[in-house]
Amino acid sequence: MNIVVVGTGYVGLVTGVSLAEIGHSVTCVDIDRQKIEKMRKGISPIYEPGLSELMKKNIQANRLYFTTSHSEAFLKANIIYIAVGTPENEDGSANLSYIEEVAYSIAENIVRDTIVVTKSTVPVGTNRKIEEIILQNLVHDVRVEIVSNPEFLKEGTAIYDSFHGDRIVIGTNKEETARIMEKVNEPFGIPVYKTSIESAEMIKYASNAFLATKISFINEISNICERVKANIEEVAVGMGLDTRIGSQFLKAGIGYGGSCFPKDTKALIQIAGNVHYDFELLKGVVNVNKKQQVLLMSKLKHIYPNLNGLRVGVLGLAFKPNTDDMREAPSLLVIKDLIANGAEVLAYDPIAIENAKRLLPPQVIYVDSVLEAIESCDATLLLTEWDEIRQMDVSLFHKMKKPIVIDGRNCFSLEIMKENDIEYHSIGRPSINENVRETLIMLQSDSAILVDEEKAGEGSCQLKVKQ
Repeated sequence: MNIVVVGTGYVGLVTGVSLAEIGHSVTCVDIDRQKIEKMRKGISPIYEPGLSELMKKNIQANRLYFTTSHSEAFLKANIIYIAVGTPENEDGSANLSYIEEVAYSIAENIVRDTIVVTKSTVPVGTNRKIEEIILQNLVHDVRVEIVSNPEFLKEGTAIYDSFHGDRIVIGTNKEETARIMEKVNEPFGIPVYKTSIESAEMIKYASNAFLATKISFINEISNICERVKANIEEVAVGMGLDTRIGSQFLKAGIGYGGSCFPKDTKALIQIAGNVHYDFELLKGVVNVNKKQQVLLMSKLKHIYPNLNGLRVGVLGLAFKPNTDDMREAPSLLVIKDLIANGAEVLAYDPIAIENAKRLLPPQVIYVDSVLEAIESCDATLLLTEWDEIRQMDVSLFHKMKKPIVIDGRNCFSLEIMKENDIEYHSIGRPSINENVRETLIMLQSDSAILVDEEKAGEGSCQLKVKQ
């Protein structure tokens, strides 16, 4: 099958490469000429494990092509996938301008019967609008069928997800079109679920909103756990053993980020509002997530009420491991707050630093290793649970001025941090060795008093206590 994928962002590129891998001839289209030239050489513009290798393999096998020309790409296309961005408008709704541009281009350039498949995440009713634009602007007398085929890829495991997904949703009102799309996807070996176009559009939003709700719920439970001296990890395991609940997405932390959950939750709230329905539950999910993302700053300010001049190490910048994606990453809020409060920030991430530099204040100092980030620091904040960070030797924290670690991803066991005399604050778990810092402060104060008492005995008339 000759397939064209319009848009080579995260969804488009992974979709195109995966379709080529199962044997289709795939042409990926993008208006960015420099990006296209790189991809022709097998260089991926995004970091995704396994993607570059599959690109090179399928380019060499003459199954994967890249071009900036819509007319050239559409000439032999049987199926066109729309995978362009739907960025967020100021009111939270999805911006469909790129989708509409592609629809007009399809109408002007296709010369044969074509199935148009929307892979982008779009509000309910968008595929009908795409169909209307194409049919009203067709240059040639051809038949066009519309399909909604939402993606369910997770950044960092997108290639694996493409071949081991839970389901492939095909939304169309034509049985023959559904059969063709089922045949196209058959080599993936993933169950196909056929629905109406509108249901397929809603499945994507509803799925992401539900997962975001689980995350915000477990984070709220974690905040209660800290106050009642329960351990959120034990609570989450106990909850997850109930098959009605399941164990996935019950990991407490500093909230969700990335390109999907923040955008899709707000878009679904807007979709509901458009039909005069107040989605109160989802509004609460969004508000909880905003609060959770600044939780580490609250913990830090509890330890150091004045952050001015404080030296803070930040481990992890991307919104999750195995990606360089900085969209809606908690590190953006945390680091901007640190800088605004006068702290000196040393930041480390194994992949995302270049993307971070475009978004973070210029005062941030970027370093090349975990050790450089924490050495001589007053506190360390853990924001992304990279394997490199989870597996680090925790004794390195003693290279800090004071071994105070605030962990937003619960990377380490409480026992290990206790054994290593590290003051450790995590999410939904008891703080460890907090009394060590308090004892040191008391000892320092007592020592200062003794020194000044000796001076007083030598004739000094004042008694000073060092702070």
